[in-house]
Amino acid sequence: MATTPIMQLLQGYLKVASDRQQVVASNLANLDTPGYHVRDINFQAAMQQALTDTTLPGTTSAPSTVEVEGLPERPDGNNVNMDRESMLLSQTQLQYQMGVQLIKQEFHRLLTAIKEGS
Repeated sequence: MATTPIMQLLQGYLKVASDRQQVVASNLANLDTPGYHVRDINFQAAMQQALTDTTLPGTTSAPSTVEVEGLPERPDGNNVNMDRESMLLSQTQLQYQMGVQLIKQEFHRLLTAIKEGS
């Protein structure tokens, strides 16, 4: 199936948003793990990587995660903050939903073009 450049961009966007959602969920899952440090994905860098990725269409390499610096640690060495991670999870879910809406609009645009062309 051929895809438009916009569809390829949106596929990359959804992949990055999904990957970030998994990283944030992992942070929350390790809320009580002694010594665990928060990880995140640099969203802009991951999107740039998705745009320039030359692997097979529909497959992108996983973006690298980085340890978040400057967060206060508890006495057990863990620096996961439930409020921060919950906010990031909500933000990432909204980003994903926006990507899905944009894909729906692109499909609608393509369908309209096909109907008008016949």
